[in-house]
Amino acid sequence: MSTHPFSPPQAYREEVALLRQEGIESWEAVADLTSPEIRNLARHSPGSEARLIRLRGQASLVVGVDLAPAEAALLLHAGVADPRALAMAEADDLQRQVGRLQRRLTGTAMAPISLATVRAWILRARAAASRPGN
Repeated sequence: MSTHPFSPPQAYREEVALLRQEGIESWEAVADLTSPEIRNLARHSPGSEARLIRLRGQASLVVGVDLAPAEAALLLHAGVADPRALAMAEADDLQRQVGRLQRRLTGTAMAPISLATVRAWILRARAAASRPGN
């Protein structure tokens, strides 16, 4: 169970409203959504299906690897869509990829993600992948 409160990015206000209407108010519940459930949630909201899929990806990283929501969002935007992709990543390449994205988004306002942090994320993803049921 994730210890992180359900706090999706502000840009997902409409999607969060759709989720909360259905009683979905945790990263775990979002991570467990199936594609048909997402389609059903988004049926009256054009554009929400793709955004809900991205939110599910973020949730799978929060829940499956125990990443902070902001870390999961950064990885998602860097092209890492789920714990399996993170487990297969090369630390040096991923650090470079995340660093480029981070610089584009924040300039030098934030310290770059360290190689040690990226390696820890990958090791946690690999450990999660090796647990029964994954």
